[in-house]
Amino acid sequence: MNRHTDIIRKRYDRIASIFDVMDHMIRSSWREEVLGNLHGDILEVGVGTGSNLPLYPSNVHVTGIDFSPKMLAKAYGKIEDAKATIALREMDAQQMDFLDNTFDVVVSTCVFCSVPDPVEGFKEIRRVVKPEGKIVMLEHMRSENPIAGKLLDVMNPLTVRMVGANVNRKTIENIEKAGLKIKEQTYLMTSIMRKLILSPNK
Repeated sequence: MNRHTDIIRKRYDRIASIFDVMDHMIRSSWREEVLGNLHGDILEVGVGTGSNLPLYPSNVHVTGIDFSPKMLAKAYGKIEDAKATIALREMDAQQMDFLDNTFDVVVSTCVFCSVPDPVEGFKEIRRVVKPEGKIVMLEHMRSENPIAGKLLDVMNPLTVRMVGANVNRKTIENIEKAGLKIKEQTYLMTSIMRKLILSPNK
């Protein structure tokens, strides 16, 4: 783990005790729509405190990874409320310890604002998902509105310093740089919050 990643990890360790409150900003209906109809072996990247874990269906196996041990400690407490089979591991999304073509589905919800090298994280997802698999995401990113986008640019140094999250990431560009294909894109809150379904396009 490089120095920049370690700094961000420590910031997420610091806010682990209040992260559930912050995470509730993602509407439960959005989560349920994304997670309720998945099948097979699932990787959740940036599982955080485990807000998604109770929403997975009973017929799946979920491996959740996060680079923050204090976040994972919170997530373990939610396993007993889950219907799915859950395994949690401390791991960096930029350097995953999985073989190529391991998972049927990869999930992320508001994760790629905090991955220090998002393109590298997306490349790792592309590597570990099966060629016929899919990537399902709920992600916030820089607004396409010029004024709102500039405002997010101004806010970004503060949010990174406080909680480790970038509010002005150009996530669509990062996805394309990593060689992933966008199959579906739905705006949930103007252009800032989006549901994405990606293909590894191998």
